[in-house]
Amino acid sequence: MTHRPPEHLHLEIRTPATPEHSNPGGDIFGGWLMAQADIAGSIPAVKRAGGRVVTVAVNRFVFLKPVLVGDIVNVYTDAPVVGRTSMTFAIEIWVERNLRDPVFLKVAEAEIVYVALDEKGRPRAVRG
Repeated sequence: MTHRPPEHLHLEIRTPATPEHSNPGGDIFGGWLMAQADIAGSIPAVKRAGGRVVTVAVNRFVFLKPVLVGDIVNVYTDAPVVGRTSMTFAIEIWVERNLRDPVFLKVAEAEIVYVALDEKGRPRAVRG
């Protein structure tokens, strides 16, 4: 049985893992995967905030399985927990491996916090 991402998650990014993203061991570099998670979380954060946001914390980032060159990386977000100026997103990263007979694997999960900023770069309330 092939597992798939839960239905409640929203796909934000879909991109191939290519050789330039690999580390000396031949797997995909963890920092590249972390960047994809941060970009994916920032997309709905900007929409929810109605403007500029910054990443203020990565509360958790867990690598579950290696990502291989050729995998299709899919980054999903869950609905945020919204504070006065901040939003916390749960992120799941899944890959599609073997495109002829795809296998879906959850390879990482994270929790990232974004803060809404005003035009002077100060925290502001997230719009309701």
